Amino acid sequence: MAKRTPCPCGLDAAYADCCGSIHEGRTQATTAERLMRSRYSAFAVRDADYLLRSWSTATRPRELHLEDDLEWTGLEILNTTAGTPFHTEGTVEFRADYRAEGHPGHQTENSHFLRENGLWVYDGPVS
Repeated sequence: MAKRTPCPCGLDAAYADCCGSIHEGRTQATTAERLMRSRYSAFAVRDADYLLRSWSTATRPRELHLEDDLEWTGLEILNTTAGTPFHTEGTVEFRADYRAEGHPGHQTENSHFLRENGLWVYDGPVS
């Protein structure tokens, strides 16, 4: 992705300075919401390795196959609970828009995040 390309996560920053720096390990997500945004961007840029690295060891799948015909087109954060630099757990409810085979769609989830070894990771949907 080009250095000045807008970040897919929706923040007003270039991908390289926003989620790209998290994907490359130059910076870390400081909140559960930032991790959620970086994971959405990883889906958008097809970075399966980052998605697996940012997944809790307790719930992480062995492998991840991203769909070729899916284009992520927008992210809206609907709600957050805890998940600040001062917390060890948090939730982020989001809506992610996409196009599949030319048709629009969306996914909503209330995701649970926690810290492992001091870093935010995705644990799974809130049940």
